[in-house]
Formats: sequence, structure tokens, C-alpha cells
Amino acid sequence: MAKPFPLHPKHPERICWGCDRYCAATDLACGNGADRTMHPAEMLGDDWYEHGDWGLAPEPPVTDEPSTA
Repeated sequence: MAKPFPLHPKHPERICWGCDRYCAATDLACGNGADRTMHPAEMLGDDWYEHGDWGLAPEPPVTDEPSTA
């Protein structure tokens, strides 16, 4: 089973996004090239998943409202 693809990773520059292994940028275990594959957020901005059909479900909005219970 493939790992879920993160929409907003904390440090996308540290990981190669070229396959499901998500190797460190210094390892590149799959050998997909001489350089790491960038995360779409690095190229297109934080709202990258809202434009086009990526086949990903958007994250539910986070609310910081106090509980009424």
C-alpha cells in the first residue's frame, strides 16, 4: 500500500517526492535521476492541490473553537 501523499509537509525540501519511498534528499534510493523531485507545493504554492485533478481528497479545515460541552 502506498503512503498517503502529504498536502502541506513541514520541510518538503528535505525529501525526494519522485516515488512512494519518500527518501531523504541526500539518499535517492530509487535512482530516478541525479536530483530530487520537488513537492508540488514548492513549485506551485500552498494551494497546489486546489487547481487541477490530482486525485487527492482535500484536508478537512482545522478549527480551533472551544468545546461547548
